[in-house]
Amino acid sequence: MRIKVVLHYLGLLMAGLGLTMLFPLGWSLYYGEPESLAFAISAGITAGSGLLLWRLTAGIERRFSRREALMFVAGGWILASLFGAIPYELAGTFPSYLDAFFEAMSGYTTTGATVLSSIESQPHSILLWRNFTQWLGGMGIITLFVALFPLFGIGAAHLVEAELPGPQTERLTARIRDTVKSLWFLYLGFSVLEFFLLWQAGGISVFDALTVTLGTMPTGGFTATYLSIGAYNSVIVEGIVIAFMTIAGINFGLHYLLLWKRQPGRLFSNPEFRLYIGLLAGASILIALNLINSLGLSIGDAFRQSGFHTVSIMTTTGFSTVDFNAWPAFARAALLVLMIVGASAGSTGGALKVTRLLILFKYTFRRISLAFNPKAVIPIKVGENVLSERVISGIIGMTILYFTTFIVGFLIMSSLGLDHVTALSSVIATLGNVGPGLGLVGPAANYTLIPAAGKIVLIVCMLAGRLELLTVFALLAPSFWKWR
Repeated sequence: MRIKVVLHYLGLLMAGLGLTMLFPLGWSLYYGEPESLAFAISAGITAGSGLLLWRLTAGIERRFSRREALMFVAGGWILASLFGAIPYELAGTFPSYLDAFFEAMSGYTTTGATVLSSIESQPHSILLWRNFTQWLGGMGIITLFVALFPLFGIGAAHLVEAELPGPQTERLTARIRDTVKSLWFLYLGFSVLEFFLLWQAGGISVFDALTVTLGTMPTGGFTATYLSIGAYNSVIVEGIVIAFMTIAGINFGLHYLLLWKRQPGRLFSNPEFRLYIGLLAGASILIALNLINSLGLSIGDAFRQSGFHTVSIMTTTGFSTVDFNAWPAFARAALLVLMIVGASAGSTGGALKVTRLLILFKYTFRRISLAFNPKAVIPIKVGENVLSERVISGIIGMTILYFTTFIVGFLIMSSLGLDHVTALSSVIATLGNVGPGLGLVGPAANYTLIPAAGKIVLIVCMLAGRLELLTVFALLAPSFWKWR
């Protein structure tokens, strides 16, 4: 493995990420906030460090191998969060760099778990940076640079495969770079549309419309208000946010086929899409009935609350309008299950993904059938596609690794003295990139009370969950580091 090749392109990546800090810097200058100096210094440090690394390793442009791509992607996300925490540190937003790093990692991985106790008191630039990191991480910081820089065309397929969520990376065009550009164009287009709808139809301020949009499309969940979307108390705003959370939770390849190729049949005949919509509808109805029966809510209020939070949690966005931590046991348990299921493959959502759930159901049914008919040949199909045994075994392995990580994380968090509800939900919420959990990390609280060791565990969960675990844990295998 050629470490200098990886470092060379990491330098370019960090130089580009330094330039993204100019966006909140501009807002800071517009509002006359003193944090503009913090962003200027942070941008200089990040871009300067990147350019220095780029120059020190100049002249070694080479094609990425699969191992080098894994190392580049994991290293890129870690460095982005380490440098992304610098504005918080220089602005004095948090009492420690660990908290700043936690917030930055939560942003880039679109988790939305925060250690910020007082949100409304923060300057505009800090709030915007929190949400902008989520927007950058939603479609992927590596895929963004694959789209922008032709240099990443060498080995780009390995990079995209290591970063984009889902069992399989669907190539929509002949060139992987064109596929990535198409996905980013769709992502940007949906973001612009939601911004104008929130601003004009929703009647909220430009800044609020921008931050909500930057938290919706990446299914991130950060907002500029302590009460999240509940601060606006608007059916229109909630309806717009529900619509775009649902859109963000759908495979962007299907959006491409629908909007660019004009093939609506490919969307509505897709098994994962149908199951995704069915789970959203079914969970909304069951939770609403539970709220009506247990809390005595009206039908309208029950469906308004259940519908919003079902979509928010299953798409792993993490917005809230009420404190669902106070809901009855069944409703809270249902939300925990949805945190594990997650959104569609190829979406900006996290967790296991609906397509894996679908394939696991089909695999389980095949095993049951083979128990009484062992000679039967039962292929596993998703739509018209017959899945290879390699893909099926990969999905089973990924699921085992997911739950193993979840169990180990839960045991560690419990050993730190946290109650079981908090320990359980904090790991589920960060591993699935959801954000708010239950107990001490519920939607009306934050992660401030988590011990330092626990925050480190949850940082690992956020990164591993966003990069689909294998990209991160592959680096722990001794054979990965054999130089050849």
